[in-house]
Amino acid sequence: MKINVSELKSIIPELRAGTRIELTGFIYTARDAAHKRLCALLDSGSPLPFDIKDAVIYYAGPSPAPDGLPIGACGPTTSGRMDVFAPQLLDSGLAAMIGKGERCEAVKEAIIRNKAIYLSAPGGAGALAAERIKSNEVIAFPELGCESINKLYTEDFPLTVALDCTGRCVYEQERKNYAII
Repeated sequence: MKINVSELKSIIPELRAGTRIELTGFIYTARDAAHKRLCALLDSGSPLPFDIKDAVIYYAGPSPAPDGLPIGACGPTTSGRMDVFAPQLLDSGLAAMIGKGERCEAVKEAIIRNKAIYLSAPGGAGALAAERIKSNEVIAFPELGCESINKLYTEDFPLTVALDCTGRCVYEQERKNYAII
């Protein structure tokens, strides 16, 4: 299913865990250090470096771009490291997160509460993911290096719905499918 980022929030209620999508539009990279700064800005009432309402954050730290390309390898990092920050960002309007691995119960509850979604990108495929990224601009915290916040434009970025807005989780479903009886 092809989805534009600008339409994602309205489509989230239709998406179910396990659904594969291809996402086109602007998304933002942010990892641990950037999340900590974003939450500090929210706590102080300061503006964020991008409009978080209906935004998508990709848990990634891109490698430097080779000559002629907008970005180097850009695979997902482990999402659990952002779990302490995710509920606050979701409550502030974040529509979706992209990463890999399971999420804690507090994130699951925040996803349900905010009718948001968690998407999974394939780990170990950062070079292939980079082929779907057409532009890349550092927009905040450049001193953080690969953990700065980047604004990416993606075309048909392949993802799987890992945790839908009803609380269904692909990791739980698949664990049951492969359970040894």
